[in-house]
Amino acid sequence: MTNKDSTLNRRTLLKSSVALAAAPAVIGTARAQSSVTWKVQAHWPKASASFKDSLEWFAAELGKRSGGRFKMQLFGAGELAKDREIYNIVSRGVVEMGTMSAAYILGEAQAMGLAYGVPGTLREPWEMAHLLKNMGVEALVNEELAPKGVIYRTEKAYTTELVVNKKINSMDDFKSLKLRSAGSMLDYLSLAGASPTQVAGPELYQAISTGVVDGAHWGAAQGALTMKLWEVARYHMKPALGITTDCYVFNKAAVEKLPADLRLILMSLADERFFSRTAEYQHKEAIALTKGRTSMKVEVVQWPDAVQKKFAEASDAILAKEEAKGERAKKGAAALKTLMKDLGYV
Repeated sequence: MTNKDSTLNRRTLLKSSVALAAAPAVIGTARAQSSVTWKVQAHWPKASASFKDSLEWFAAELGKRSGGRFKMQLFGAGELAKDREIYNIVSRGVVEMGTMSAAYILGEAQAMGLAYGVPGTLREPWEMAHLLKNMGVEALVNEELAPKGVIYRTEKAYTTELVVNKKINSMDDFKSLKLRSAGSMLDYLSLAGASPTQVAGPELYQAISTGVVDGAHWGAAQGALTMKLWEVARYHMKPALGITTDCYVFNKAAVEKLPADLRLILMSLADERFFSRTAEYQHKEAIALTKGRTSMKVEVVQWPDAVQKKFAEASDAILAKEEAKGERAKKGAAALKTLMKDLGYV
């Protein structure tokens, strides 16, 4: 090797060493610049089980998987917006993300009522998960929300069950009830003979304790436990009114603005967590109901046969109404009917 070659090699090595030494600083700067903080408005009160087990868990896991680059500022029910307003502030980009029930935005997509859950059709959360994720109902919803600047992901599927402050032994007892409800459950309870009304989550305890309503559904056992509803309504009604869902709504522009890796982490986590949270929720339902029965004097009561017959008639009427909303709704309803037939429910 000549002296000239040796000199060139030393210069090349020196330049390479300098470049390698500088690389971590450059990468670190790029990562620092790509860090984001999102505002997230929940429909759950901070006392609700799902605020902790769904949203706080999601924010913590997102931070962990992103190495601290993706942070979330969480707001409990009503802090910035509530119910329907959450969708509005997400779609306008006031906040980047929200949690809500599809019941609040049934008019935004033809298949939204199917995504929320048609009362009296499916009986287990896994059935709803299959309908949404594998049989295309969630995709039908997103076809209509995407042009409106919103991305929709189901957060979990779960049973919805009423708690009431008086024992229901007959159809007359049921017809006397004033009940808090939402979405198609309002129609379901009304068609069956009760008097439902919509009350915001943070107001449920007071509404029952002061006699504004005789009962409510906020999820099922976990909702009743964490929202203290069993203190004022100790009769827990079975079987469930139906299988329903909560959801995440994302501002589409905010998602697309994310660095590619953070976008992948966010959306992958939302899809992955849906299945694990749905299963986890049912486990915790059993724990909560056992606690209610053994230490809080909660009594589990079966709906009278006459009421269940009325529920079945109401369910048929609501499914027909959902199916008539348009071609996407018709497609989603066909998937639901196929699943119900395969399960032997019809």
